Amino acid sequence: MTNLTALALELDHLDTHPGRVVVFADPDAPLPRAAKRCDKLTRGAVARAVGSSEFGALKPGKGMTLAYPAGLAARALQIIRLPRKATSDQLRRAGNSIGAAQGEDAALIALDTLPLREIALHAALRSYRYEAMKAAPKSPLGGLLCAVKDPEAAKPVLDDATALAQSVHLTRDLVHAPANVLNTESFAAQIAGLADIGLSVEILDRDEMEKLGMRALLAVGQASDNPPKLAIMHWKGAEGPPLCVLGKGVMFDTGGISLKPGAGMEEMTMDMGGAAVTVGLMQALALRRAPAHVIGLVGLVENMPDARAQRPGDIVRSMKGDMIEVINTDAEGRLVLCDMLHYAAERFEPRAMIDLATLTGAIIIALGHDRAGVFCNDDTLADGILGAARDAGEGAWRMPLGAEYQRQIDSRLGDVKNTGGRPAGSCTAASFLERFVPEGVPWAHLDIAGVALTKGDSAHAPKGASGWGVLTLDALIRTRFED
Repeated sequence: MTNLTALALELDHLDTHPGRVVVFADPDAPLPRAAKRCDKLTRGAVARAVGSSEFGALKPGKGMTLAYPAGLAARALQIIRLPRKATSDQLRRAGNSIGAAQGEDAALIALDTLPLREIALHAALRSYRYEAMKAAPKSPLGGLLCAVKDPEAAKPVLDDATALAQSVHLTRDLVHAPANVLNTESFAAQIAGLADIGLSVEILDRDEMEKLGMRALLAVGQASDNPPKLAIMHWKGAEGPPLCVLGKGVMFDTGGISLKPGAGMEEMTMDMGGAAVTVGLMQALALRRAPAHVIGLVGLVENMPDARAQRPGDIVRSMKGDMIEVINTDAEGRLVLCDMLHYAAERFEPRAMIDLATLTGAIIIALGHDRAGVFCNDDTLADGILGAARDAGEGAWRMPLGAEYQRQIDSRLGDVKNTGGRPAGSCTAASFLERFVPEGVPWAHLDIAGVALTKGDSAHAPKGASGWGVLTLDALIRTRFED
């Protein structure tokens, strides 16, 4: 990840910095001192640019770049439009503009007294590229030099932003990794390595899960040569009952016997997106030493067709004891999560549970690629998640639960079907999970199928894996679960 560094704003640095210089301006106000200095050195070029109709048409937070400006040593001068009393959204957009332009040389950002955290964090989030699978990767991205009035006061702010950005980037890297590189065993080994930053990690194997009765989870992976794993990460930064965060980790999803169409199946490496967010979140909590008690659980399986694969019509017993009729083997994520939810509730007696999963294509039909679906049995928790998503600049929308959806998944032969068909597909999937949450436990299900991997730029990421959820859940924990 590109480094975030604080330094004192010295106007002489603007003259001599060889990379990119970033200044801010508002066409309706006098130039700030950094922009004014650059205007003098460029013989009025900044003032002409800021006064132009093109600059005036920019949304606040967007910018204009002058290449190889005369009078400066810089390769480029980026001028960001930003009002003096900018909103959080405008500050985030400014950071995105800076990060999107980041190259292999360092950027000197003349922040002065502007709000530091949002601009720096989102510049770091947006300056991302995945090169791990390239035979000849490009040189690393240059650093982000944040020139501020008080560098000492800025250091803890940048340390916090670095912890979050690193963890979002980890989530994106995990989602991008191909299934022949990142499988159940290598992912579990990578999670075990998080003990180095202070997490306590347990890895349960097939035999241990069999003893626990996790037959729904195990049925999903029974046709794969990659063995199932359940990774449990403990962060105990406070006393009291924990918040449990659970992630679906289907490392590759063919659909099983209910085979998916071939076109686009290569993207099913992202079906472990919920697990990736959970791991990224747990890393962020450990890096920033969060004063919270949080346990992250990820169930890692691979859904493959084989002579050993479960079939449509099979009936499996969950850890809870419910008999699940498998209507479609491609509705597998809920089978993984139902055993995890029961296990987490029974073992840890949590104050709340939140699961994340790339669970249904139906949520994409409902909400597109800009908002995750939030299903919740507790209004206070739902409001907290939606508010945290707004604060983080990530899209979320509350979706309904109800008895009518439960009736849709009643089984004639067993207790419950793993799908109720196409109508209200995301709602019936969430309602299936709700059956495995004990009464009185606040619970939320976040369906991130539409936001985990996007075909265009998302809120603070280039196209591809977004890392959606790390920022939202971190913000939720700060406001609702920290002592």
